[in-house]
Amino acid sequence: MTEIRAGISEIDAQMAALFEKRMKLAASVIDIKKELGLPVTDPEREKVVLQRAMDNVQDTNIKEYYKLLTAKMMELSRDYQNRLQGGMRVGYSGLPGAYAYITARRLYPSAQLIAYPDFESAYNACVEGEVESVALPMENSYAGDVGNVLDLAYTGELFINIMAEYSIEHYLLGVKGAHTSDIRKIISHPQALAQCGDFIRIHKLATEPTWNTAAAAKTVADKGDPSVAAIASKENAELYGLDILEKGINSSPVNATRFAIFSRVQNKLPENERNHFFLIFTVRNECGALANVLNLIGSQGFNMSNLRSRPVKGAMWGHSFFAELDGDLESPEGKDLVTQMKAICERLVIAGNYKRVIL
Repeated sequence: MTEIRAGISEIDAQMAALFEKRMKLAASVIDIKKELGLPVTDPEREKVVLQRAMDNVQDTNIKEYYKLLTAKMMELSRDYQNRLQGGMRVGYSGLPGAYAYITARRLYPSAQLIAYPDFESAYNACVEGEVESVALPMENSYAGDVGNVLDLAYTGELFINIMAEYSIEHYLLGVKGAHTSDIRKIISHPQALAQCGDFIRIHKLATEPTWNTAAAAKTVADKGDPSVAAIASKENAELYGLDILEKGINSSPVNATRFAIFSRVQNKLPENERNHFFLIFTVRNECGALANVLNLIGSQGFNMSNLRSRPVKGAMWGHSFFAELDGDLESPEGKDLVTQMKAICERLVIAGNYKRVIL
């Protein structure tokens, strides 16, 4: 028995040393994640690690126990990284409670979130190093593109490293004691007003646009007028002391916003994760110019999941095209595609090599 206990103690000491080494490596990873603007939690990566852990154990009676041990070690690593990431700064446009705020908080639970009054100032804060990353809305499934953010992606110098999809449910918020029948006017961001257009028309309500949904909730709280309500997230009810009058007032039950997480450094993903990238380009105003680019993308075997256009500011009737492609930008085909596109496009911007995250 003494010999067995001594053997266990020796193994425990070895495991302690290896655990300390593992945690130090986890700490070194956080610096890279900060630079790239990546969250601590990576569910897909963790699945791979757990499967590898199972494969490393031969005894079938012990496999599940080792999987639990590995899962616990990863949980402890996340907790440690979150503590270290407390110094990370993430910008967003709006006030606490805005959808961008909620997105940033879910991706970076331990980071310091810094609010900016508009998209451009939030974007520039990242350019100038005030924050490591910035969360900005790119597209809503019901109301369409957020043009100002697309313009920043085209003219700016940041890279999209994450595209986070957040399913949005809009709530009607009023002052304490108010009822839906009391409401005569709704305040919210124009996108939210558009997404709840049917509710507004049915109830014959006046609208007042504001720069942010959370700002709308704060305005309603400050006014204290039972005839005025805000369209915002349910989190704003608690934040600003409002009542939830109605929930799920979206015109469409399918209502999601994609938030682009911009950072100063382009993401260098592992090979098995390199499956989405974002290109912005302009073409000459001549017959077949756009078709040539689209044919080139198809000939290289890339599926184009999204294509949209925006007017180029300062260029009469000029347009930039935003293409999201499924595939590996770093593959030989991806590199060849970029080389050939540079030859036939007036301008080509590699806006990001990103991961898709569902929140």
